[in-house]
Amino acid sequence: METLTHEMAAHAARLVVEEGLDYGSAKRRAQKLLGVPPRSALPDNDLVDAEVRAYLALFCADTQPRELAALRRLALVWMDRLSEFRPYIVGAVWNGTATRLSDIHLQLFCDDPKSAEIALIDQRVAYQPHAVAGVRGQDVDALSFSDHCAELGEPIGVHLMIHDHDDLRGALKPDAQGRPVRGDRKALAQRLAESEQA
Repeated sequence: METLTHEMAAHAARLVVEEGLDYGSAKRRAQKLLGVPPRSALPDNDLVDAEVRAYLALFCADTQPRELAALRRLALVWMDRLSEFRPYIVGAVWNGTATRLSDIHLQLFCDDPKSAEIALIDQRVAYQPHAVAGVRGQDVDALSFSDHCAELGEPIGVHLMIHDHDDLRGALKPDAQGRPVRGDRKALAQRLAESEQA
């Protein structure tokens, strides 16, 4: 069973990198591709993350660092444009596994949830509203749009998850390995600078 779990994780990692799927969708697709019964346990995100990193190192080492840096620079632009809403970045662009197929995910912590929407309207950004799971598991409003990334020469999805300002306190806890799950503008800029020096 352990081998099957690792096989599912490896397949899911390939789907994450090659098709830009999120971990949950990639794991479910890998389960179907391998013919694993629907009620079988899926690999955890840490295992999939390790497989994603291994896949990137093996197959994308010549392109992924440049693509990641371009996405991080674009994320910094949006973090600056939305600075009044205390933006934090999460996901692949933050943790370093993003490729040109990855979207940018920002969590905003607002005193008034509608204020971020008004800011996008003021900046003439056409967005799609929807709901996603928030930091506490409850549904929160999300605003999604595309922005052209000049460095990559293509549009990139940007997703803003709108949280209440009070949710920020609990959101800064590290994961089980002690790693920060999200970062503010300063932390992202530091990661970008460190990767460019490496």
